[in-house]
Amino acid sequence: MSQKKSRREILKSIALSAVSISATSNFSFAEKNIIQKKISLKGKINHSVSRWTFNYLSLDELCIAVKEIGFNAIDLTGPKEWPTLQKHGVYSSMCYTSGDNNLYNGLNNPIYHQQLIKEYLEVIPVMAKAGYKNLICFSGKRDGMDDETGMKNCMNALQKILPFAEKNGVVMVMELLNSKIDHKDYMCNHVEWGADLCKRIGSENFKLLFDIYHMQIQEGDIIRNIKDYHQYIAHYHTGGVPGRHEINDTQELYYPAVMKAIVETGYKGYVAQEFSPTYPNKLDSLKEAIRICDV
Repeated sequence: MSQKKSRREILKSIALSAVSISATSNFSFAEKNIIQKKISLKGKINHSVSRWTFNYLSLDELCIAVKEIGFNAIDLTGPKEWPTLQKHGVYSSMCYTSGDNNLYNGLNNPIYHQQLIKEYLEVIPVMAKAGYKNLICFSGKRDGMDDETGMKNCMNALQKILPFAEKNGVVMVMELLNSKIDHKDYMCNHVEWGADLCKRIGSENFKLLFDIYHMQIQEGDIIRNIKDYHQYIAHYHTGGVPGRHEINDTQELYYPAVMKAIVETGYKGYVAQEFSPTYPNKLDSLKEAIRICDV
């Protein structure tokens, strides 16, 4: 498929958004009319979308789509993908290493330290050269390990990485994931544990990725936790609960209130849509989510 053809098809897909939204969304007629138009963003939220959730599109196609919707960032991309993003003027708002990024083989287990530290130290200068800031990392599974031991092991690994990250202006960002449904036995599954790790590390170059979907499942109290722990949060992900689908009124969270709480903390980072779209035209889901979150 040529890039010219991809662009034409994507523009047609976005222009036809009213058809599929009318059939699948519970939003009012007035709101559907708003969705049909190109979004005029308010500028309080920096929007992004996770690459894997729209992997039926090529990266070129997704870059074109996000720019046509009205934003310019894609989450969870690695070094091989960055030239494509740069070609389109799209920012990588959360980066991977070139490794397998296995969230279960994480920093809490010394068995994986040598390989993980190598991967992070290799990618950090490449990120810095590209002008990217956030680099994802994971705690890993407990596998019978207690939280204190896991925290100390994470600290030992991070202390070997962070001086280089600080020098290059890169932030290591550990993702909070639920261990009840999606990621059984994952250690960094409560914001309090993650915040405690941040406090012990004591570096502005280590923070948390607060995945709203995961934390709603694991502990709820989303707005209070955002307000109480915002100083340790460098990034946000979205997703409808239950099911990790659209963030409209078919699920239990009211995302406009969550976004307003994030804005009120003074947050200047990115909010990335990370849900599995179900609409017949999946780009309708993305455009709708951006509108919902643009408070």
